[in-house]
Amino acid sequence: MSGGVDSSVSAALLKKQGYDVTGVFIKVWQPDFLECTRGDDKKEAMRAAAHVGIPFRVFDFEKEYKKEVIDYMISEYKAGRTPNPDVMCNKEIKFGVFLKKALGMGADMIATGHYARTQNAKRKTQNIKLLAGKDKNKDQSYFLWTLAQGQLKHVLFPVGDYEKPKVRKLAKKFGLPNAERQESQGLCFVGQLDMKEFLKHYMRKKTGDVLNEKGDVIGRHDGAMFLTIGQRHGFTVTKKTPRDKPLYVVAKDVKKNTITVSPHGRGEHGLVKEVTLQGVNWISGTAPRPSKVYAARTRYRQPLQDVKIKMRNAKFIAVFKKPQRAVSSGQSLVLYDTSASLGAGGDECLGGGIIQ
Repeated sequence: MSGGVDSSVSAALLKKQGYDVTGVFIKVWQPDFLECTRGDDKKEAMRAAAHVGIPFRVFDFEKEYKKEVIDYMISEYKAGRTPNPDVMCNKEIKFGVFLKKALGMGADMIATGHYARTQNAKRKTQNIKLLAGKDKNKDQSYFLWTLAQGQLKHVLFPVGDYEKPKVRKLAKKFGLPNAERQESQGLCFVGQLDMKEFLKHYMRKKTGDVLNEKGDVIGRHDGAMFLTIGQRHGFTVTKKTPRDKPLYVVAKDVKKNTITVSPHGRGEHGLVKEVTLQGVNWISGTAPRPSKVYAARTRYRQPLQDVKIKMRNAKFIAVFKKPQRAVSSGQSLVLYDTSASLGAGGDECLGGGIIQ
């Protein structure tokens, strides 16, 4: 229980359904140079648990979070890649050490407030499927692609079958004290932060050149490692006219400390037809068929794109039907099966990998 509406409603729903529920607040590492909201979050979680009428515990995973999420994130930025800390938080913390500790204490399942669903197998020989949440605007299956069968059989997503407005109504119906609380944004458990300001505490500023698609120097920036593909701000263009279109980062070279910018949607620079995947996980344990067209996204809330998954030199390659822009090394490519047989809104998350 994070103190937010989604996890609080999840606890209330499970209690109503007859489950023996215990609320758990996960304590994670937070930098001392940022305003800490953990106290408020914990208080809200405690109030919600008390209202629902369930026991409340605090699990301290500060060391694990610092190592598996924060240190990973910093090292990826230093290497010039764009990390996905929310994916890592789910993999290593929520469905890693938290699940392991809960099971070790005698729990049968863990539940979270993710907008995702599972489809249980009718027969023991079949796999559990991970489906997108019913609310397409809130679907969080993108961040859950690392889950495997051993985890899914112990996981519940109580709000996955609801849309956000309905969850708000349920919170009011249950009389939850945090029913009107605003939704948390930003880094998993830590919240909203200025990533560039955060990284400056761990990486030195290093002024470099901004290049156009021809390779001409047109401006300056404070460090290529601070910028991500597709970013529009964070650099200064000195050679420009009032008629120039907005410029976006389409490439960067951390070794040379340069970035290349281009008007969004113009030219071929930055377009990608295929990507190599590493750290691949297929939720069912079976790789996608190379002859089948699937759907994929390379960033959260991106419209699904047609793609085929091929094998080349013992590596999985995602080949897009249409060239893609703003594809960043280090981000997650998540694969879906949108077959009609799954039913309306039944997109199945098949797994994914890290873009190399």
